[in-house]
Amino acid sequence: MYSYKDCIRAVQLCLKLGKRIKATIRQLGYPTKNSLKARHREYQQCRDLRTGYVRAAPRYSAEQKQTGVDHFLSHDRCAAATLKALGYPSRGTFAKWIEELCPEVGKRMVGRVAGSVPKSREARQAAVIELCTRDESASVVAQRAGVSRPLLYNWKNQLLGREVPASMRRQKKPAPNLERAEREQQVESLRRDIRKLELERDLLKKANELVKKGWASTRIS
Repeated sequence: MYSYKDCIRAVQLCLKLGKRIKATIRQLGYPTKNSLKARHREYQQCRDLRTGYVRAAPRYSAEQKQTGVDHFLSHDRCAAATLKALGYPSRGTFAKWIEELCPEVGKRMVGRVAGSVPKSREARQAAVIELCTRDESASVVAQRAGVSRPLLYNWKNQLLGREVPASMRRQKKPAPNLERAEREQQVESLRRDIRKLELERDLLKKANELVKKGWASTRIS
């Protein structure tokens, strides 16, 4: 939520820019598209906005933000591994933290050549697990991992095989009530946890197979 002053400023700028919603949000950095549309309709009807708008307190402290970015920088710059270790925040929010606190790192993550970025096996596994349990595009996952989308899929094929699906998306059905919606969210969360455990098991199995093949070839030679 935003203050009355923030909201009226957004509406007036929107009108000044010819009711261009996206241009207004791009210039101010707030609010959301739907929120601005609602405030604009309210202003057109009443020639003013209701008072009482209050900006919500930030969900995460500055210390939490810095801790997250520090972990990212000291652990092979792998966003997936950092989010798994900390348990917060959302993927999109974390990407914004990196852009805010380490703008140069953020730029390199977007523009650098994937093949020139060394990645540990742990980092590759974390990125592949995130790819296979994602609820967003593969391109976003690849960008956070600091690699190209094709390279991320190559990692998946190398570590798990081509037959393993790279997504667990399902067509969502509208929930008839709040209680059912909450249950479905809990089920979806459990499904993702189970999927992650299955992927980790498969990765260990593949790694053991490679070790055995290497040991066997050594004995033969």
